[in-house]
Amino acid sequence: MDVVSVKSVLDEFGLLNLTPEIDLSGKFLVGPEVNRPALQLTGFFDFFESARLQIMGYVEHAYLMNLSEEARRATLERLFDYKLPCLVVCRNINVPPELPEIARQKDTPVLLCDERTSDFMAEVIKWLKVQLAPRMTIHGVLVDVYGEGILIMGESGIGKRETALQLVKRGHRLVADDAVEIKKVSNTTLVGTCPDITRYLIELRGIGIVDIRRMFGVASVKLTQNIDLVIKLESWDDTKVYVRLGDEEETMDFMGNPVVCISIPVRPGRNLAIICESAAINHRLKRLGYNTAKELSANIDRSFNL
Repeated sequence: MDVVSVKSVLDEFGLLNLTPEIDLSGKFLVGPEVNRPALQLTGFFDFFESARLQIMGYVEHAYLMNLSEEARRATLERLFDYKLPCLVVCRNINVPPELPEIARQKDTPVLLCDERTSDFMAEVIKWLKVQLAPRMTIHGVLVDVYGEGILIMGESGIGKRETALQLVKRGHRLVADDAVEIKKVSNTTLVGTCPDITRYLIELRGIGIVDIRRMFGVASVKLTQNIDLVIKLESWDDTKVYVRLGDEEETMDFMGNPVVCISIPVRPGRNLAIICESAAINHRLKRLGYNTAKELSANIDRSFNL
């Protein structure tokens, strides 16, 4: 199971640690959801998701401050008995002195955030979803072409890297070569990235490993990119019937998310970089509601009805 350390949350969002005495090395979050323990402060612990990141805002703080010191201490002790992974207090609220004291006793880190509670919740949920997303690694090359994430796949030696290099030369951006790590951020979104060890590098047979960022500049590379289209390169087969109109779409499944897939036959003389650019633009047109094949079909129908 993938986990996110509390230390990484602290560093990512620039939070202030109110309990520096607590060792964060063994504190982890196992899910992207968060919880505001308002009901729990009142004593209702049914269905309490104690393993989630706990976030306290003005509502929780106001309730605590309306309690007597004795009642507040008892309330906080009952809350921290659940072994919370972490408690984040938003809006730079001046927490009651007994809160960090009890947190230290219960070995629960307390972090302070200066953002509004709703803003921080939205940002941390979005970030945790990416960090904890289901993932897989596949063989291919991922490039950003006109803002469209194009995953180029095919058998070894078919020309994936050469095509990617041509695209970079034409002003597009390389995301990953060889090993593409795909994260399922949502049921409609797949995000591709590259392992740190091979980031910005591409292998060219006969030349070796080259650093795209150093050769073409920082504008030629990108850290992450949504995967919008798969282009499969395959050797030309005279016996196979290839798509001519593009009125039907095939898809490839990644962890339950379908992605439009186009098979491109490779033979000498075909400019694969221009073909990939055209495929990216045509895919964007379809997403914007214009389908050239359907428009042609409609024009033919109208001509027959004249």
